[in-house]
Amino acid sequence: MAKSSIKAITRLREAASLDHLQSIIANLDEGIVLLAPDETILWANDAALAMHGAQTLGDLGSSVSDFRKRYVLSKRGHAPLAHGKYPIDRAMAGEAFDGVTVEVTRAGKVGPEWVHRIRSLVLTDGAGHAECLALIIRNDTAQMVAERDFEQAFNANPAPALICRLSDLRFLRANQGFLEMTGFNEDAIVGRSLYEFDIFKHAADRDSAKQRLAKSETIPQMEAELDLPDGSVKLVIIAGQTIVLRDEPCMLFTFADLEPRRQAERALRHSEERFSGAFQLAPVAMVVASLRDHRLLNANAAFHEMTGHDESRVIGQTPSDLTLWDTAATRRRLESDLLASGRLSRVDARVSTKDGTLLDCLVSAAPISVGDDPCVLWVLQDITERRHSELELVAALDAVMQDATWFSRNVVEKLATLRAPKQTLADDTDTELTKRERQVLELVCRGLDDDAIASDLSLSRNTVRNHVARIYGKIGVNKRGAAIVWARERGLAHNAASR
Repeated sequence: MAKSSIKAITRLREAASLDHLQSIIANLDEGIVLLAPDETILWANDAALAMHGAQTLGDLGSSVSDFRKRYVLSKRGHAPLAHGKYPIDRAMAGEAFDGVTVEVTRAGKVGPEWVHRIRSLVLTDGAGHAECLALIIRNDTAQMVAERDFEQAFNANPAPALICRLSDLRFLRANQGFLEMTGFNEDAIVGRSLYEFDIFKHAADRDSAKQRLAKSETIPQMEAELDLPDGSVKLVIIAGQTIVLRDEPCMLFTFADLEPRRQAERALRHSEERFSGAFQLAPVAMVVASLRDHRLLNANAAFHEMTGHDESRVIGQTPSDLTLWDTAATRRRLESDLLASGRLSRVDARVSTKDGTLLDCLVSAAPISVGDDPCVLWVLQDITERRHSELELVAALDAVMQDATWFSRNVVEKLATLRAPKQTLADDTDTELTKRERQVLELVCRGLDDDAIASDLSLSRNTVRNHVARIYGKIGVNKRGAAIVWARERGLAHNAASR
């Protein structure tokens, strides 16, 4: 070594200025390592020792070569650095550098144990010769752990996400959630620029997103369609948040898949269109009303035709406003029954038309939803003509069955079935027939006249007539045919026929 260098080293070691420098930098958070031009490690502050897991300067190494034996350095995620590539080697070569990041592991340990960001500093004498070299080290280990945890969470998170580097707008990461949502593989995304894989191509506010991206600003949520590898598109929500990943400013894009919602809305719209078509074309009168206040929201053509109310008069009105039912009691009964059971099925009620005509109807109701509002679909089946025809038929049967002795038993049974399908049944709890009255009624149902019944039961004709009169009074009829129908509906006629 040249004499001038030896003298410089000696002077540096002994100079009071070095002591002063050490006292200034000893307690800095950054690590400071001082090197002599002969590759000797002169001094290190406590922070530098701690960053290497060393207790003393000897643990760090007495020279550059000794340091290399004790510590393995590598670039983030790469193989160990070769001889001459360590930051300490580069500093000894007089290279000035800033922001070199390395992973540090003690020899024999499984690492990395620390992450250091290092810059070099060359101290020269008055003649401009290198007199002392310094490595200034910042401990980025906590950041490394945070980034590692972030990347693990990013990869494991089912929420679709991408990471884009802001310096060149190239994608660095695509998590599994994004790959599964879109069907892309990672190679088709990572390394490509935002211009090649334009996630904002069909965005609702594409220009604003690009402007914010250029300024490294947060990108608020917006809807967009992503082009998928199979040629289809997927509706999503995109949002962007700036982050720093491995010392590089990046943008974290997160996505929410709206395609299921769009498909559900499309299906609902189609369903509503089909319902609307069937509703308007249905030959039976129907209205849709609010469940809350029963205001009519829609009515089909059959309803307008049946009631005489035009659309402008119906929509927004309540049944009370329209006097839709024959009485307020009917309206309250139907609304109360609907509230209690949730639906109605073929309930008898009378509907009042615009001109006051009363129509016999079978009323059914079921809950439906219109948008987010609970509603009721009312179905009004006009049976006025049928009811009149039934009453006429019943009257004819009554006339015929005044003397049913000449009908066969099967014919009597069938006539009784036709007689009163809509007639209100008497309350059996109020009807107590004696054993003899039941016998008489059963024989009446078999088509026997009074004389035949008297003979069958060994009674007088007058006694039979008295029994028949009491039966009429108890069951609330005044004709033989009606008595047969009453018995038929309660199984007495069947019992008689099976004797």
